[in-house]
Amino acid sequence: MFAVIRTGGKQYRVAPNDIIEIEKIAGKPGDIVELGEVILLGGDGGPKTGSPTIAGALVAAEVIEQKRGEKIIVFKKKRRKNYRRKNGHRQSLTALRITEILTDGKKPSKQAAKPEPKKAEKAPAAAKVKSETAKSETKPVAKKAGAKGAAKKPATRAAAKTPAKKPAAKPKK
Repeated sequence: MFAVIRTGGKQYRVAPNDIIEIEKIAGKPGDIVELGEVILLGGDGGPKTGSPTIAGALVAAEVIEQKRGEKIIVFKKKRRKNYRRKNGHRQSLTALRITEILTDGKKPSKQAAKPEPKKAEKAPAAAKVKSETAKSETKPVAKKAGAKGAAKKPATRAAAKTPAKKPAAKPKK
């Protein structure tokens, strides 16, 4: 079974397990999104078209990643006028894996698995607090060592400020 869907001003022919890159839509990797503008369904007994879309049909897809496309160079020029403008553009894209093509108003069978990273975040936060206290303890020691080093530096600069004298000029003939 396949479907033709419309999203981002473009039309895509999709089948289950296809991976497509479309204009950016909201969603995090692992989320399930529903693409509702199904223009054509095919594969089961013949094509079925909508006017303009098929009522009750939708395509369920899983967000794989949010990324940016290739850079496109936009160069504008007007000859004999010394007018040149160069810009670049990178389109934001969403990569989707088509999971199901549904008809008759059915809902997607898969729901996005929601990970629980909250427990993992608490442990590193405690480690950060410990490392900050350790840094604050070492800072006074570092300042004392820096103060001793600063006292030595002016002595070396004073020696460098007195350059050797130039030899006397030769007498004129």
